[in-house]
Amino acid sequence: MDLTEGPIVSVVIPAHNEEAGLAALLARLLDGAGPGEFDVVVVANACTDRTAGVARDAGVRVVETETPGKANALRLGDEAARVFPRVYADADILLDAAGVRALAEAARRPGVLACAPRPVLDLSGTGPVARRVHRAHEALVEPSRGLAGTGVYVLTEEAHARVFPLPDGLLADDGWVHATFGPDERVVVPEAASVVRPARTVRAHLRRRVRVRLGNRQLAELGRPVTASRLGPSDLLRLVRARRVGTVEAACYLAVLALDKALARMRRGRPVSWGTDASSRHS
Repeated sequence: MDLTEGPIVSVVIPAHNEEAGLAALLARLLDGAGPGEFDVVVVANACTDRTAGVARDAGVRVVETETPGKANALRLGDEAARVFPRVYADADILLDAAGVRALAEAARRPGVLACAPRPVLDLSGTGPVARRVHRAHEALVEPSRGLAGTGVYVLTEEAHARVFPLPDGLLADDGWVHATFGPDERVVVPEAASVVRPARTVRAHLRRRVRVRLGNRQLAELGRPVTASRLGPSDLLRLVRARRVGTVEAACYLAVLALDKALARMRRGRPVSWGTDASSRHS
């Protein structure tokens, strides 16, 4: 591969105490990559473990900050990035070199401003109810998949001008990015896959759902509401009839959804805490 013109893409990875997950991501990402093919920047924000050391051992650039918060880490990594397009990846997902190349190629297509890979769920170690909930949820959202929930998104230089600088205390950076672009400006790249680890238990899943609701409320207040087609029991029933979702999976999904809505009603009226995102996303 001819790399005389420099890296083909920058990869920004915010990381808070993610030494184990980051080591796995960097190993997968750099395996098969040519020397200097990717400009990788890891931002270790408020870390108390070996996150920065793991990144240095892998031979990538490191920015360290004592200030917590993913939005701040993304801004710092973005300032250090050298080229476009730019890949922004959570430290707890897996993405390989071929996937990065596919994303970079998609971002150079006419009319495409932002893109993301298709998510692949790693359900190992997930409880039986949570596993069924995740499977049903993925079957529901897959037809309208956007840029959120994959742990990775990619911006062209034109797209970057719309997205950055990120607001302080932003809870859902992927939702912010998704809401910035119209359906004809963003694409999901099937040739690229990100391995995502969802919540392992129902309790952890419900905690994440609280963060999602708070993030969506914040986006609406910031003037970038997430617009998505509403999915209901009839959509789930169609999937059951098509045998894409099992009846037990559907029952688990509906039961947990009812609990989620009950918790949401209990929290109604509480203000959005914009400063609660003190770390990069991890379980």
